[in-house]
Amino acid sequence: MRLSTKGRYGVKAMLDLAIHSAEGHIALKNIAERQDISEHYLEQLIATLRKTGLVKSVRGAQGGYSLAQEPSQITVGQILRALEGSLAPVDCVVEHEPFECAGSATCVTQKVWTQVRDSINKVVDSITLQDLIDDYRELNSNNEYMYYI
Repeated sequence: MRLSTKGRYGVKAMLDLAIHSAEGHIALKNIAERQDISEHYLEQLIATLRKTGLVKSVRGAQGGYSLAQEPSQITVGQILRALEGSLAPVDCVVEHEPFECAGSATCVTQKVWTQVRDSINKVVDSITLQDLIDDYRELNSNNEYMYYI
């Protein structure tokens, strides 16, 4: 399984919002510049994240975007699933979407794909934005410049 730019950029944008949350609502332009993501593409990602309840927005001159919950309450898995859908490696093991191929009754490898799906979900659901903030701060505590997210 390979993540698309939607998932990767979405995690970067959410982490950027989390790191800069003390500044209040953040303009997409600022995130786009810091993360080197097209502002137009970022608008699409943030719209999806807002619809799923991970981001909230405020209009107006002092408006922008912020996390809808504390960083410790948002997992990488929630972000990825909001943008990518299921993280299952094959269609026959997608959660909540029954799919049967012609050989599903005798498929030996379906168990492997289920274990791969469950392992991926376990990992991404165990990492919160707060964990990433902590890692970011640790990486940058002894450096003259800040690493990209």
